[in-house]
Parts: sequence; C-alpha cells; structure tokens
Amino acid sequence: MAAQDDTVPVPEAATSVPDERSIGQLVSDASRDLSALIRGEIELAKTELKESAAGAGKGAGMFGAAGFLAYVAFLMLSVAAAFGLVAAGLHPALGFVVVGGVYLIVAAILALVGKRAMSKIRGPERTKRSIEETKAMLARGKTSGSDTGRELTRRT
Repeated sequence: MAAQDDTVPVPEAATSVPDERSIGQLVSDASRDLSALIRGEIELAKTELKESAAGAGKGAGMFGAAGFLAYVAFLMLSVAAAFGLVAAGLHPALGFVVVGGVYLIVAAILALVGKRAMSKIRGPERTKRSIEETKAMLARGKTSGSDTGRELTRRT
C-alpha cells in the first residue's frame, strides 16, 4: 500500500511574489477591464436586438399577410352573401344594397361604442393638478419673497 500524500496543492498565484503595481496602475487596469466588459455587453445586446428585430419583422409580415387575406375573404363573403340574396329571389341591386346596409349598421354601432369609450378617457388629471400647485407655489414665492419660492424658482 502506497503512502498517502496529505499535502494540498497550492495554486501558483498564491505562492508567487506579491504584485508590485501601484494603486494608479490597478485603477487603470480595472477601468480598462470594465470598459472592455461594457463594450462586450453592448455588442451582445446589439446582436440580440438584431435577431429580435428580424423575428419581429417576420412576425409583422405574417400579421400583414393574414390581415390582407382576411380582408379579401371579407370581400368574397360579402359578394357571396349578396348573391345568396339574389338566389333567394331578390333583384341583384337590392341584394347588394341589403348587404351594404347591414355593414353600415354594424359600422354605426361600432362608431357609437368607440365614441362612448373615447368620452370616458380623462386627461392626466394628477399631472395637471400638480402643475397648478407648483405654479401657485412659485407665484406665492415670488410675491412674498420667501426663500422657498426662490429655491423652487432656481431649480426649475
């Protein structure tokens, strides 16, 4: 049976002579390394963004194609509905007018719902209130000559 070696190997850096660089050199090295790290991170971000943009472009193209095909299908189904009314015995002009009228009714309903939703939108009320309060405070500061008003005026 061989004798067991109980010694732990020590890395070479731990046994070498301490580095004799000045603090300025160490700071310079750290700054250079940090700059290199940041540049590398920026390059990685650029590469990832290019890949993401390419994927987003493909997705947008697919959505555009889907929208166009849905529009074409809508037109075709509209014509088919009008011809269906013609086949049911209506005059061709009347069949197309009925289909167009249905679409106008749907459009009017959508417009009313959209108008109601838009009328519920409020502006940035808190921001407006805050601006008015700041203006009032600045006006009081200018007229009273207080230090607070002067400080606020200098900061803005």
